[in-house]
Amino acid sequence: MSFGQQMLFFFSVIGAFNGLLLGIYLLFVKKMKHIPDFFLGLILLTLSIRVGISVCIYFYPDWPRIIPHTGLSALFFTGPALYYYVRSSFLQEQFNLKNAGNSFGILTLILGAIGLLYLIFPITWNENFARFIYGVWTVFIFLSAYEYFIFSKKEAKKPTKFILPVLASNVIIFLAYQLMSTGLIQVYCAGGSLVFSLLLYGNVLIFFNSKNKSTTLKEESKYSNKKIPNQQAENFVSKLERLMNMEELYKNPNLKLSDLALKMNISAHQLSQLLNDNLGKSFSTYINEYRINEACEKIENGSYLKIEEIGYEVGFNSKSTFFSTFKKIMSTTPLLYKQSQMPSETGFQSSNL
Repeated sequence: MSFGQQMLFFFSVIGAFNGLLLGIYLLFVKKMKHIPDFFLGLILLTLSIRVGISVCIYFYPDWPRIIPHTGLSALFFTGPALYYYVRSSFLQEQFNLKNAGNSFGILTLILGAIGLLYLIFPITWNENFARFIYGVWTVFIFLSAYEYFIFSKKEAKKPTKFILPVLASNVIIFLAYQLMSTGLIQVYCAGGSLVFSLLLYGNVLIFFNSKNKSTTLKEESKYSNKKIPNQQAENFVSKLERLMNMEELYKNPNLKLSDLALKMNISAHQLSQLLNDNLGKSFSTYINEYRINEACEKIENGSYLKIEEIGYEVGFNSKSTFFSTFKKIMSTTPLLYKQSQMPSETGFQSSNL
């Protein structure tokens, strides 16, 4: 096997392997938590078995003929799985899982009967078996597309945005195999596996991107709809001020929003909402104001500490941060503020006259 063939084999098989793992996860780990995901797992599992066996047969043609027929048998259920994936995505709670189970039972009996015919008449059914499998796949591809457009026009419950990429990917894989079977594309089995691999990774990216966006939007909506009642907000503010004044938490240079929220026995989001909505300040601004106020008191009282030492004393972890924050809040530097608190010699003399 040349280097090019090795690379082709690797990329073809890795897609089938990952698809197999993802299919097993959706089928046996998530199980029936979300019915469309169950059928999606079945699609991935059957296609992965089919393309995995296909690429192995392409590079190792001496394998027994029963092996490629096993791959075709798996492909037999891909079309029905896609059909029920589309239906369950639209119907959601109204989807009848029992009817789908009965349909798969009947399809299994049909496949068993056709497989028996192949065993009895291997020469006659050697090519007809594949034609039968692809024929069933063709029928269900058209049925799936038909269901999608019918449900879309009816404006049924909005399905997951992932349904169209799944449907389109199945159609592309189906067309790729059909084109390769006509001889228009020479790399038959490996070509189909490469198409599957590329589409699998593309769909995974779309899936997780949409999941992340959905989660972010849900969290934003969840928090935006929960306002802190006025009475509760007043209690929180009082408790917050007590913590600042009595425990002087602001002196901790590593103090975080979550740490303060834990002290108050509320969520970090509630504390952030309290500061922003009720006090009109960010967490850092609120804490820094306490630090600067104490720094000013120390300067006014003639502290023996150096200016930068006062900054460290009140909770700043660097001299530059203390100076910049002081100027931002007090509109002057710590040194100028200290000088402004010292009576001038002229003023002192004139007061004695």
